[in-house]
Amino acid sequence: MNKNELIGAVAELSGLSRNDATKAVEGVFDAITTTLAKGDEVRLVGFGTFSVARRKASTGRNPRTGAPMKIPASSQPKFKAGKGLKDAVN
Repeated sequence: MNKNELIGAVAELSGLSRNDATKAVEGVFDAITTTLAKGDEVRLVGFGTFSVARRKASTGRNPRTGAPMKIPASSQPKFKAGKGLKDAVN
């Protein structure tokens, strides 16, 4: 399912117009992105938790030349599925 299909499904299931469903889905994505950018987490009980994982700087190797290179520290978005979502899938 891509973003347009998700918007269509939200519109159909909720009875909203496609335009309103687009605003709702975009609003959810924007709220999650803004919260993660601040370093906070988003907990949706029964669905899952979005959080930020911080990776330390490390040394790696360039696969083409074999030369060592520094990999800078970074923050990565992370999602952990909740019990309700796990149960629905299994």
